[in-house]
Amino acid sequence: MHKVDKKPPTIKEVAARAGVSVMTASRAVNGRALVSAKAQRAVEQAVADLGYIPNASARALAGSADRRVALLHSNSTTSAYLGELLLGALSEAPLRHLHLVVEQCAPGAFAQEIVDQVAQAHVAGVILPPPLCDWPELLEKLHARDIAMVAIAPDQDSPDILSVGTDDRHAAYDLTRHLIDLGHQRIGFIQGNPRHRASARRLQGFRDCLADRGIELDERWITPGDFSYRSGLDAADQLLSLDTPPSAIFACNDDMAAAAITVAHQRRINVPGEISICGFDDTPLASAIWPALTTIRQPIRDMSREAIGLLAMRFRNLDEGAAGVIGKVKLDYQLIRRQSDAVPARH
Repeated sequence: MHKVDKKPPTIKEVAARAGVSVMTASRAVNGRALVSAKAQRAVEQAVADLGYIPNASARALAGSADRRVALLHSNSTTSAYLGELLLGALSEAPLRHLHLVVEQCAPGAFAQEIVDQVAQAHVAGVILPPPLCDWPELLEKLHARDIAMVAIAPDQDSPDILSVGTDDRHAAYDLTRHLIDLGHQRIGFIQGNPRHRASARRLQGFRDCLADRGIELDERWITPGDFSYRSGLDAADQLLSLDTPPSAIFACNDDMAAAAITVAHQRRINVPGEISICGFDDTPLASAIWPALTTIRQPIRDMSREAIGLLAMRFRNLDEGAAGVIGKVKLDYQLIRRQSDAVPARH
């Protein structure tokens, strides 16, 4: 018979068995003052009876000064995106009396290995950018350890996970519509990392807009990428080598759009005189290159600030013994027009 793994006992169960509040149980487990001898004995007995092993979340409940939260990232998170997330979290964490740490997930790591890594870092909550936020096994194991989570731009809202995001599909739709309104009919699309569901949502918005405008899509104009500059070079080279190349390129992020501009320069194709190139995210790179990128401003820093705020709210509710409130925050995007797009050239 297949053995079903039993979930480890939680601090809440210890508190219930000992007949004390979660706060008192956590203080007792962590050897804090302000716990009566009677309550201390009751909690110690409950811990022994249940076989409870204190985790990072329980330790953090003993007081806000001990709370640490981690920004997790994988090797598929671009440095520009991670940098924006980090700047937002660093500015907000001190205001919320939280200590921020950054944890990188090793390439190919199993979900349990990541959870163990988080536990060893003694964090009470984690911020999960894509694609980690869409990994069901990881979410399940973090939840089993009572580690609070905020998903950044998840593919789907979960009923028991905090989340922050924007409407990627609609944003891509708007950028595609902008190019069509300029007069472009042949629009190439450079995809992002297939593990990031945001890439699929942006592609869907692109397709939907073309369909709504009655524009036939040549599938050769959709090329693979992985959000890296290197992949953008390869994708743009493929698009511009077609017998009938597109008059505009929509890249799934700014790094790949910048790479497409580089390829155009190498081929002596004027941007935007002969081809328009647009990106997504509005990272610092977008305004640092020439010509500066027209792009979708995704409020990445604001998303990480909101994520920190949601974690602080969750911890406060736990302190007060209140039910956990599930927060879903949707932030607005903005189409930022700069110098990389124009009406199509006449041939």
